[in-house]
Formats: sequence, structure tokens, C-alpha cells
Amino acid sequence: MKIGIVGAGAIGGWLAARLALAGEAVSVLARGATLARIAAEGIELRSGGRSDRAHVRAAADAAALGPQDVLIISVKAPALPALAPALAALLHTETTVLYAGNGLPWWYFLPPGVPCHGLRLASVDPQGVLEAALPLARLLGLSVFASCHCPAPGVVQHNSGSRLLLGEPAGGTSARADELAQRLQHAGLDAQVSADIRRDIWLKLLGNACLNPVSLITGAETDLMIDEPRLYALFVRMMEEAIGVGGRLGLKLDVEPARRIAQSRQLGHIKTSMLQDLEAGRAVELDAILGALVESAAAVALPVPTLDAVLGLAGLRARTAGLPAH
Repeated sequence: MKIGIVGAGAIGGWLAARLALAGEAVSVLARGATLARIAAEGIELRSGGRSDRAHVRAAADAAALGPQDVLIISVKAPALPALAPALAALLHTETTVLYAGNGLPWWYFLPPGVPCHGLRLASVDPQGVLEAALPLARLLGLSVFASCHCPAPGVVQHNSGSRLLLGEPAGGTSARADELAQRLQHAGLDAQVSADIRRDIWLKLLGNACLNPVSLITGAETDLMIDEPRLYALFVRMMEEAIGVGGRLGLKLDVEPARRIAQSRQLGHIKTSMLQDLEAGRAVELDAILGALVESAAAVALPVPTLDAVLGLAGLRARTAGLPAH
């Protein structure tokens, strides 16, 4: 099976290395210093106190890699619409496509029968280019629970977690999801098939939509924010609003904010991806993570004043730093 990885940053590089080390035929679409390092030396994966080097095919041009059987897209949401048309060279009629990004994916409201069916998330895919380039029938939902970062181009430090949930966008199980989960498990990943991947994506969103934008505003790590009583209370209100939106969308969210916040606290002294992007001068994923949640609330006519206020504050913080917030 040919497995393509689009983007060789922290998560993409980690997945590519794990799969290649397990013997899979892995190709990576990358660019710049990351591409140069991978082409010359492979991907260096540091995890669990050891260092491994995984050799993969790598190119900046999708056509040079050719069609893949499985395509895992691991670029951040702001970069995806411009990249999407070029991905056609990586697809054949049976390619399965998964998106490993944070926030709500562009396809979230596209499966038939879901509440707000057909809603195009303007905060994620304003022109519909993702919807056109990546048809729903090709897609599997994916939610990644892992902490990784890149101390240098082509070098991935895996800190914790290896849980991957994948499932059909419309719900239920399938043979293709089962087969891919088994391949991921063989690569040492804790991959499981979800019968309700939309719910699982929303549950992950609860943490990202709260911690990420507030870290952008405060510049603080997750444990420091959670241990500040006023911010803790803010996170509870934000999660309550997000859970309310999910309920109106028919999602069964049997989760308490305090328990969800405690899970994040257990990860320790962590910089969110949004704070890392701010410090590195990169575009932040504010629209895909929090903007899409506020847009979903508007679609079900549910006021979310706390989420809306934090979105405004975080967006202004990004703009005053001279960064796009998409």
C-alpha cells in the first residue's frame, strides 16, 4: 500500500516516520529546509529516549510522487485551500484521504442526514475548493491525540500520546477503516475505529477551542492557564457553550468541563500549537479551531458570548503580531 503524507511537520513527520519504520511505502510532500533534510538524511524521530531515522520518498511536487492508496493531509488549515488543487496528482479512483488537522474539518456538515447538512464552513473552506478537490466519498475522518514538535527541519520530537481515531464521516464502521487501523497499529500507533467520528472530533475541539486561543492571548502554557482560577472559570464557560452547540447538532456529549480540563492538565507544561505558531511568526489556526465553532453556533441559532469574545480577543492578538488568523 502506498501511503502519502502531505506536510512533514510535527504530526505529519511523526506519522511518516512511524509508518516507514514499520515497512510501509511512504511518500512525503514537503518543501524548503524540511524537504532538503528529509531527502538527504530521512526523518529523524526522537521518542521514548531513542532516536530513529526513517527514509521516505520526498518531493515538493505532487506529480513527482504520483497517486497514493492512502493520503494523510497534515498541513495546518490556513495552508490547505491553496494546496488542495495540487493534490489531484496524489489521487486515484480508490484513494482514501484523511485530514490530521485541528479544529472542524471542511467536510463536517457535508455527510447526508447530519444536522445543518450542506453547511459550508466559511471559516475553513470559504470558496469551496476543498469540497471540490476532495470528494466526500474519498474521505475518512481522523482525530489525532499526540504531542509532537519539530526542534529542527526534518526532526520530530514525539512527547506523548499515539492515539488515532478514524471513521466514516457519516458514521458507522467500514472495511477500509478497519484495514487502515490495523496498518497503523502495526506501526506502533494506538489506532481505533470510531463509529461516530464527528462526535470524537467535537470532543477534541472542546480542549483546542479553549486552550489554544487563550494561550494566544496570554502567552502561557496550558498548566499555568488551568491553574489560574479565573482562567479555569473561563474555560468552564467556554466548554459549556461548546457542549451546548454540539447538543443542538445532535451529538451525544457525555462530558463534564471539569473532567475535560483535568485531562488537559495531566499533559503538564505544554505550549499549544497556536502559541508555538505565534512565537514562530506563522499563521495561527484560529478560524478552523474557534471560528468554525462560533460559525456552527450561529447555524443553530445559539448565542455563545464567551466564545465570541475570546475569538475577538485572539484575532486581534494575531493581527497586532502581524499574523494571519485563518
